[in-house]
Parts: sequence; C-alpha cells; structure tokens
Amino acid sequence: MVSKVIVHNLLLIFFVTLTNTGFAQDPSVKNMQSTVFKEIKKPKPDSNKTWLTGGRFDLNIAQGSQNNWAAGGDNFSFSINSYLGLYGFYKKGKCSWDNTLDLNYGLVNTTSLGTRKNDDRIDLLSKAGYNLTEKLSLSALVNFHSQFSKGYQYTDTSKELLSNFLSPGYVVLGLGVDYKPADGLSIFISPITIRWTIVSDDSLSAKGEYGVTPGAKSKTEVGAFVSVNYLKDMNKAITYKGRLDLFSNYEHDPQNVDVLMNNMFTAKLSKVLSGSLGLDLIYDDDVKLFGPNHDSPGLQLKSQIAVGLSVKL
Repeated sequence: MVSKVIVHNLLLIFFVTLTNTGFAQDPSVKNMQSTVFKEIKKPKPDSNKTWLTGGRFDLNIAQGSQNNWAAGGDNFSFSINSYLGLYGFYKKGKCSWDNTLDLNYGLVNTTSLGTRKNDDRIDLLSKAGYNLTEKLSLSALVNFHSQFSKGYQYTDTSKELLSNFLSPGYVVLGLGVDYKPADGLSIFISPITIRWTIVSDDSLSAKGEYGVTPGAKSKTEVGAFVSVNYLKDMNKAITYKGRLDLFSNYEHDPQNVDVLMNNMFTAKLSKVLSGSLGLDLIYDDDVKLFGPNHDSPGLQLKSQIAVGLSVKL
C-alpha cells in the first residue's frame, strides 16, 4: 500500500517544481500536451487551421539508473536511446481533439549477456473536449501504454522474464472535466474511469503477474483518475515538463492509489543537439515483483541523463 507520506512527497516534488519555476509570477507558459517521458510543445493556435501536426526525433547517448523497475533492465547502464514523438491537434469552435504518440527504444551492450533493451515504451494519448468556459471543458480521454519487447531481471548467469509486449499493456478510458487555470497547466479529473490491464504473455499470465487472475489475460478496474500536466520554459534554453497520474480503484482497496510521475528537464545545446535529465516514479499495488520474496509491491524509480541529436519534424 502506498503510504500517505509517499504520495505526499510525490505531490510535493511536482508542485514545488511548478511554483519554483515562476508559475505564480510569470504565467507565460506555452500550451502543453501530455506525454510520459519526453516534451512536445503544442504550437500556438492558427485561426486559419483546424489541424496542427508535427513532432521530433531524438537519438541520444544516455546514462541511466533504476530501482525496482518492473519492466526490467540494468540498474546502471550506458546506452543508445531513440525517441519519436508525433502530435496532431484539432481545434474548431468549442470542440478540440488532441493526440500524441510517443515511442522510445534503447539498447545497452554488456559482455556477459549480450545486447539487451534499456528504454522501451509505447504511449498513445487521445483527448476530446468541448469548452464550457474559457478554462473548463467536458472531456473524454483514452490512453494506451505498453512496450515493444521482452524485459528481464538479470543475474550474472541467468535472466528472468518480467514483461513483454502487451504484458503489461494498459488502456485507460476516462470521462470528466479538463481544467486549465494557466496556459501551461492542465488538470484532468475523471470520477468515472475504466482501466484495463492486459497480460497476453502465457508465462506471465499463468503466474498472475500485474494483478490478473492466474491464467487470465486481462483485468478490468473502475475508479477515479486524475492527470496533472505542466510545461514551463525556465529560460530560452531549458524547459521543464511534468506529469502526475493518480488512479484509485473503487472496488478494491481504494486507499491504495496508483501513482505515475514523470519529470523531464530538456536543454537546447544547438540547432541539432540537446541534453536531458529525467526522473520517473511508479507505484502500482498490483505489481508484486519486489521485496525479499519478489511478491510485494514497491516504489519504482528510474533516472536518466542523455545528450544527442534532436530533429524537429
């Protein structure tokens, strides 16, 4: 169970960053869209266009560390990581439809067990809204999250399968309101949310990993969902992007709130070079892979420092 202290500290980190970067004094923040690990800036609206599309591609050399990371990988690693982010934003009258797709994949080479994956993510977000006021809209959100390939827990001589494509896979469908008190801050609140957890891999399903009934391929949860997103240009070169997702299952231990928190600082070094510093935190009470017997939930931590090529699409 996530203690109130852990949740409080995660919220504190997120909102201290928000206030310390000058939000209260300087609300000149660019429009922001929700992505998991990377930053995509939403272009300024053009009254002559209903669609705005684009994206970016990054190829980085990175140093990363992780603790209790359910998807698997090395605790400390140097790697080559790639990222592709695409967006499509529709706006006409009071109606809007925002779409983002984020794809990450990275490889790290080791002498004992060969080449293995290091960063692996698929995240698709689609949100449709109808404005009630300038800052408040009725919205429906769909989010799909998974990975490309298998993830392992490694020892010096062996490896244990922890994850795979659609194992887990998460699909979230939420209906609620989207509140935007400032240009760079979005707070989506859904009192009616359905979350499906998919475990398609037979071996992981048989073990009942990720909270499914042993042998089952999916689990359905109904609960409340909150997603807070923030983007701040700290100066001309450095941008902060944060995301905090909270989910409470109405039917089973609603006090055990699932937490996803992403923090990313990006620095523009030249026209094609960029650097980044990221910190990700996850807690899911149904992911019982940790502890002495590998049967307990735990706080998952992942950090990464990267530098490389960045191309705007």
